[in-house]
Amino acid sequence: MDPRISARRTAVIRERGRRRLRIVVIGLVGTGILIGVWFLLHTALFGARAVTVTGAVHESAAQVIDQAGLSSQPPLLDVDAGATAARIEQLPWVRSASVSVSWPDGVHIKITEETPRFVVSEAGGHWATLSADGRILAVSVARQDGLMLLTVPQPPGPPGSLLPARDDAGMDVASTLPASFAAQVTGVTVEPAGWVQLSMTTPIAVDVGTATQLPAKYEDVSSILAGATLHNGDVIDVSVPDAPTVTGP
Repeated sequence: MDPRISARRTAVIRERGRRRLRIVVIGLVGTGILIGVWFLLHTALFGARAVTVTGAVHESAAQVIDQAGLSSQPPLLDVDAGATAARIEQLPWVRSASVSVSWPDGVHIKITEETPRFVVSEAGGHWATLSADGRILAVSVARQDGLMLLTVPQPPGPPGSLLPARDDAGMDVASTLPASFAAQVTGVTVEPAGWVQLSMTTPIAVDVGTATQLPAKYEDVSSILAGATLHNGDVIDVSVPDAPTVTGP
């Protein structure tokens, strides 16, 4: 073999070896840098140290941060905004939460709270405050003013729980009362069979029946209240739309 060809072949082999070595070295250095960055991002320097909470009135910032799992100042890299918001939304008063991460150490939590709509009487003189969708927000010894009284067959659960589906009829009626007589309604009662009755300021009662065909039933009630002579204790029955009746005590 020509010595020049042999030397050239040897040089090519050596160059390939040096190239592979450079690639291996670069790979090892890059891996080392990535590992170093990973460990650096998991140090306290990049932990969730600056957590701000806005919009929370009934839930304290400390309660929100603890529920979010941020009280231990975890690495910002490990903060899953969606999962964190879902945990916060389990708090009784929180209707929705949004979580955003701000490097190097910030987390901002924005809270939208539930609006109380109903109160339910409980045993022992306590009152449960509920949202429009039947979520129990709080239980206290004082009844909150300005809320519709909702009477249900079974006492509600603890704060954060929901009224059972069988009570939906009462909430549907209470949430859709028309302006023509809503101000005269003092309470909504859900019977065990799912029928709904209204207590009025007059005082009279209105048997709504099931929470179906409500516009027609409301029109019946409005017409009777506007045109009929009613007495204390009378019961307006609109359970059959367009065929209302009025019975005495």
